[in-house]
Amino acid sequence: MSRRMKMVDHVMGSPDARVTVIEYGDYECHQCGGASLVLQVVLDELGDSVRYTFRNFPARAAHPHAMAAAEAAESVAAHAGESAFWAMHAILFENQDALEIDDLLGYAAAAGADVAAVASDLATGVRRDRIEYDIQRALADGVTRTPTFCVNGRHLDVHWTDTEAFTEALQAAAREGALH
Repeated sequence: MSRRMKMVDHVMGSPDARVTVIEYGDYECHQCGGASLVLQVVLDELGDSVRYTFRNFPARAAHPHAMAAAEAAESVAAHAGESAFWAMHAILFENQDALEIDDLLGYAAAAGADVAAVASDLATGVRRDRIEYDIQRALADGVTRTPTFCVNGRHLDVHWTDTEAFTEALQAAAREGALH
């Protein structure tokens, strides 16, 4: 791993939240795209009681554009900050069927990043260490597929497609401090 690159999670929400949701995801995974829509509803409903973290877990064999999409998102974060990362994150999930390099550069521009800097990062692979770091953490957490959600350090037992159960599980975690 590059010593110059600081490995920081992408976090949305209050640092004082009682619940931390970590998603291991892949920008080309259609289930992750669906989960992002459900997650928006759940996070909006729960507000400041939940902090959300996204970590990359691209399935390179199944999704040939996933790594480049993750690299583009990380590049946008590095060059334009966290709000630009979250804008890029949303754009990538909204456009999962258009993840060629030219598409990624257009999305980077829409997110507010310097397109030349993102293009350079994609050409050189400078952000791959950051993604490999997330992959190693996923493997250490026992992640085998995307999307995988961990809540307060434990794998979420309910399926993300059940918005009500997902919300209830997070509310219970907020009350109890951890899932049981």
